[in-house]
Amino acid sequence: MVRRILTLGVTAVLAATGTLVLQSPASAADASYRTLRSTSNPDWMAAVPDGASVAAMSIPGTHETLSIHGGTWTQTQENHGDSGATLAAQLDAGIRVIDVRARVNGGNTFTIHHGATYQNANFDDVLTVLGTFLGAHPGETVIMRFKHECTGQTGSCTDASGQLAFPDIFDRYRDARPGLFWTPSVTRSAAAATPALATVRGKVVLAVMHGPFGGRYHQYGLSQFTAEWGDGSSTYVQDEYTVPNVGAIATKRDQVRRHLDRTHVGDRTKMYVNFTSGASVFATPDAVAGGAWGVQGVNPFLLGYLREDRVDRAGMVLMDFPGGGLISEIIALNRG
Repeated sequence: MVRRILTLGVTAVLAATGTLVLQSPASAADASYRTLRSTSNPDWMAAVPDGASVAAMSIPGTHETLSIHGGTWTQTQENHGDSGATLAAQLDAGIRVIDVRARVNGGNTFTIHHGATYQNANFDDVLTVLGTFLGAHPGETVIMRFKHECTGQTGSCTDASGQLAFPDIFDRYRDARPGLFWTPSVTRSAAAATPALATVRGKVVLAVMHGPFGGRYHQYGLSQFTAEWGDGSSTYVQDEYTVPNVGAIATKRDQVRRHLDRTHVGDRTKMYVNFTSGASVFATPDAVAGGAWGVQGVNPFLLGYLREDRVDRAGMVLMDFPGGGLISEIIALNRG
């Protein structure tokens, strides 16, 4: 949805004015922003007790995990290389929730897209990186949100014609890599209960599989999200992705904070999802994350808030351009 808004809006501005007024650059890299490689946490879950519910944990993640191409209005993550190399860098830093968006390509395959922009990675690249990482770090788990990206509308991509349905292609990938996914989460006929960490160590957990307009495909994923995680926000998900302008970053900061406070006091058997990301024609993803025009970005605000010890659980936090300090601060909440 964000990339459709951005593309349509940029097109409208260009058509109306013939020019595009650029906002000021985002704030300089710091512990919260654009410093992914300043930390390394490849085995942090090993210190979390086996009996801990995944829902009770604080887990750093990335929004549009592989979106590193397409320019200022499309890029959401630091570029650490194509073909899944960026994902590998994120996993080493401690990222354990990923947001993967796919287009149906020829040969019944998936390519990774952000809107119309191919991100120089295929789904096989993603699964290879995940398998290699979890093979080397069997105490970890990775939670995946998987989304069918293409709507066929302006600003989005269009799927290749004559291919299998999206879920059928996914099942082929799943079956080609036995043991990589936690099986209850990738069974289309029955959603899975939220697991304890011991059950899913060394596995990828599919949290939800979304269609191009936010609806859920079949019963893939976790039962909590059968009707809970759609397009935008709900009881356990904060995803207010439209930030109309740089001044509205303050509103986004408050939305993140309020959901963090709800997570702190909320049901420990429920997974809370908090997207720190947002954008529009007049507020690019890096500006929302890092700040611009003297307005504090969401990332530095969040790092400061966590350092005040106001919360003891963050849930799943999906970020744009996270810094190493912010990732490590979220992980530290699991040490209680």
